[in-house]
Amino acid sequence: MSIWWSLHLRREAASVPLARRLLIGTMETAGVDPDVSFDLSLALSEACANAVEHGGACGNTAGGTGAYRVTAYLDGEKCRIEVADSGPGFPAASHGCPAPTPRPAAAETDEHGRGLCLIRELADHVHLGNKPGAGGGAVISFDKMLKWREGAPLMTA
Repeated sequence: MSIWWSLHLRREAASVPLARRLLIGTMETAGVDPDVSFDLSLALSEACANAVEHGGACGNTAGGTGAYRVTAYLDGEKCRIEVADSGPGFPAASHGCPAPTPRPAAAETDEHGRGLCLIRELADHVHLGNKPGAGGGAVISFDKMLKWREGAPLMTA
């Protein structure tokens, strides 16, 4: 058995905890280990916060209108999450590999600049890319191997 869901959310700060709570509820119901659930929900929160802040059309402010999509897949071995927005996307780096614009490391007191680093630390695999086509937009996808509570409904045999 597997679980799949997709949300189309407004680019508003209130959408971030909504997506996080849905993911936590899904994983709790499925029987995922709480530590894994916490890691994935924190990574999802960071990815959603990036979409809210940076995911609008060029020239759109962080508080502007727009939407982004969150998709989650849970199966017997892993959870894969994708957050896609309609913003300018990630700048192209050398060899066609999209990456964030290089900038100095965040200071301990900075409130911004740690999201992608946190996602990389919390997930097993992370991919940053851009949606194809003229509309563009950034896509952050990440996955993590799942651990299960004893007797979990989705646990592999």
